[in-house]
Amino acid sequence: MKTFASEIAKIRESFLQDLQEAIRSKDVEEIRIKYLGKKGSLSSLMKLLKDAKEEERPLFGKLVNDLKEEITSHIENSLKRLSLGEQSQKFSREKIDVTLPGRRAFVGNLHPVTMMIEELIGIFSSMGFSVQFGPDLESDFYNFEALNFSKDHPARDMQDSFYVSPNMLLRTQTSNVQVRVMESYPPPIRIVAPGRCFRNENVSARSHVLFHQIEALYIDKGVTFADLMATLEEFLAKFFKKGVKVRFRPSYFPFVEPGMEVDVRCTQCSGQGCRLCKYSGWLEILGAGMVHPNVMRAGGVDPEIFTGFAWGLGIERMALLHYEIPDIRFLTENDMRFLEQFKEEG
Repeated sequence: MKTFASEIAKIRESFLQDLQEAIRSKDVEEIRIKYLGKKGSLSSLMKLLKDAKEEERPLFGKLVNDLKEEITSHIENSLKRLSLGEQSQKFSREKIDVTLPGRRAFVGNLHPVTMMIEELIGIFSSMGFSVQFGPDLESDFYNFEALNFSKDHPARDMQDSFYVSPNMLLRTQTSNVQVRVMESYPPPIRIVAPGRCFRNENVSARSHVLFHQIEALYIDKGVTFADLMATLEEFLAKFFKKGVKVRFRPSYFPFVEPGMEVDVRCTQCSGQGCRLCKYSGWLEILGAGMVHPNVMRAGGVDPEIFTGFAWGLGIERMALLHYEIPDIRFLTENDMRFLEQFKEEG
């Protein structure tokens, strides 16, 4: 009993001496760990408690708890006192001139590609098209086979793809939405499908491995090539809002018949020729045509009853034309000097 009491007195005396010498809140924290930590002085008392007689343990336990409460109280009071003092010293050193103008918060803005997607969706929505989305990771069936690309079709070579398994790939076009929509909704169908696409391209001023497309699809009874041309002309007039030279060229795409490509006079060089347009004076913006009967059959639509048209356009290409950007790589470099130019547009 005497040994235990003397040990408690010894710890109390040592603690009060240490606390008296503490001049910073950090010192008090170290004292707390020294006496109340897992390996602290009070833990050593618990070892003595195990060796005590059974009838002495309640008294010894009370003495330990009383000491613990006393030490805790002293530490809390000292921490509060020293922290207030340190805070006062800090405030006295850090004087703030309230007459200085405040720091303006950084205001972000939309990426030019996002702005272009929203503008295109707005135009198509005003023309009666709804918006549908498809997966970035797609099966070979929806990305190729259902769109009239057979396994050995040579047109697949034009869309060098990123396969993640024998039957799954990162989609090369937003046309993968076409058959999915036909399977889910009966005609009439009038939708646009924006999204990311991936192709193993050589990165240059006009192409990248990651890009965005927006696909348009219209299926109903009696849809003709004249409807396609009229819809395209209306879209281009709404988008460019000014005179721009456009040309239509016959072209081949497996999922349309007949097919064509639409080119716009390069706004970067005004048709004189530059690296953006490959010195041709023209920039291809979209491919279009009447939906192939095989694609309709893959989606469960009878081509003897319904007809339709589709087109897909590159959103980055439209951004290059609209904002007169000379290089598609600017859109993915995350250079704030470039992106901040679009704040007013957003």
